[in-house]
Amino acid sequence: MIGRAITLAVDERQELQRRMRATAIAVRDQCRAEIVLLRADGMTQEQISTRLGVSRVTVGDWCQRFLAQRLAGLDDARGRGRKPSLPAAAVRMVLDQAVTPPATLGRWSCRTMARAAGISQASVQRLWAANEIKPHLSRTFKLANDKQFETKFWDVIGLYLDPPDKALVLCCDEKSQCQALERTQPGLPLGVGHIKKRTHDYIRHGTLTLFAALNYLDGKLISRIAKRHRHQEWLAFLKTINREVPAGLDLHLIADNYATHKHPKVKAWLAAHPRFHMHFTPTSSSWLNLVERFFGDLTDVITHKSFASVSELSEAIIAFLAERNANARRYLWQAKGEDILRKIATAREKLTAQPVA
Repeated sequence: MIGRAITLAVDERQELQRRMRATAIAVRDQCRAEIVLLRADGMTQEQISTRLGVSRVTVGDWCQRFLAQRLAGLDDARGRGRKPSLPAAAVRMVLDQAVTPPATLGRWSCRTMARAAGISQASVQRLWAANEIKPHLSRTFKLANDKQFETKFWDVIGLYLDPPDKALVLCCDEKSQCQALERTQPGLPLGVGHIKKRTHDYIRHGTLTLFAALNYLDGKLISRIAKRHRHQEWLAFLKTINREVPAGLDLHLIADNYATHKHPKVKAWLAAHPRFHMHFTPTSSSWLNLVERFFGDLTDVITHKSFASVSELSEAIIAFLAERNANARRYLWQAKGEDILRKIATAREKLTAQPVA
């Protein structure tokens, strides 16, 4: 059988050629495919051996296996390869106890788990990575208890998915307590071979509040900087929006339930300006407001700099806003409301099924 010629079906040749061209495939599998293809093209075992740098025995073995089992014969037999070297009990401990750290630890690390299980840190890391266990990571969350959650949710989502005609959708909020922090010593810049450094201590020079309205359609911002965060400042910001937006457009403002936004004087002013339509996000659901994405970008700027005064901080924010509006980019809502509600329902089920940590 070793000396028999190989005749390939069309689909077999295509599959072998695919394996030879594939980049995400083991070199040994590419070599096996090439052996069979060359043999099918009429080359002798000795010629194939010389061309590929393998022994004649290897060429003969894979040709024989292909003739006997076709493409399946090129796969490794089950049970071949290196056997697991980690004790089964240690593997179970690393996987089962990863989610339940002892009372003396806040969480398991690769080092502490390796000591407890009696295996290497690298083995622990590989087991966790293979099973997507990440004790070193955590995320914050808060499920809204708003009784009108779904009504408010669909109201806001509707503005994103189907914006009204002849109107602007503005995502509005305040970033309060923007601190002007001055590091006590100059920082050391990032360079080849060393990371950026800064002192751990700082001098506080005061705070300010940034009021921002993000235009959902084009990503541009209307903003106002104030020293305080009261209904008077919010009302002044609404007047700024009223001045800067053409009179022929209705305004749909998305905001949270902060008391400042519902002050009697604010309500009276809104009643006198009927083109303003307020849409409030559910309680504890600021993630619905896309302006929060912008505030995240702004935080990256102001937290990595040193400011000797509040005015210096204000100038930096104004410069960032100017550059942002000159190169505006839109945050586009793409998530389906049904999918979000399904995830929230799943989270609620998990919370009721176990005690809160």
